[in-house]
Amino acid sequence: MKFIDISWPLDEDTTIMPGEQPVLLEPIKTFAKDAVREHIIHLNAHTGTHVDAPSFLLRDGKTIDQIDIHTTIGPAVVLNLTGVEGSIKKEHLDALEINEGDIVLLKTKNSSLDPTAAYDSSFVYLDPSAAEYLVQKKVKTVGFDYITLEPEKEFDQSHRILLEKGITIIGGLRLFFVTPGLYFLVCLPLNVIGIEAAPARAVILDMSEELELESAGE
Repeated sequence: MKFIDISWPLDEDTTIMPGEQPVLLEPIKTFAKDAVREHIIHLNAHTGTHVDAPSFLLRDGKTIDQIDIHTTIGPAVVLNLTGVEGSIKKEHLDALEINEGDIVLLKTKNSSLDPTAAYDSSFVYLDPSAAEYLVQKKVKTVGFDYITLEPEKEFDQSHRILLEKGITIIGGLRLFFVTPGLYFLVCLPLNVIGIEAAPARAVILDMSEELELESAGE
């Protein structure tokens, strides 16, 4: 089995949204002084790889501890959108195979950005027309390779379209070294009670090897 870590690495230089608190790793015990190491981690719930729950934007939406964990674990398809400039629109997705119940991971040129680079306002984002299309296709989850789906000037349009239909959003994936195709995703947000999002660790299992083994056994 070949697992690929597609999580955004976290340190005090990790890319953050404008105005957000940077990651702070505060040492409260050191080996030299205490013969043990201990840190407090300070970070926004939407930092790096994270899962957004409906309560992010919906008054009565489910919180992160209430979402169905099956929406972030299961077969997933990585879609190649690296040639897209500006924003992903409906017509870009219409050319790809997307099925009902899919976990779709959108690979764009964002994945080539350094994980410690300053926030890039020109990142490729998800246009509302693409979000509406994904709703129509009845996907289960949308994973994206930047720390947000959309820039500040567009904020809450595509997020809201997806969350209102119960589609889970995973932000901050790193897909640069991932070949488009079928995988098995495991992305577990921290089980924090009552909040709108949580950091997560995301890995994928290459399904092509499993399919080859199945074919060989027939």
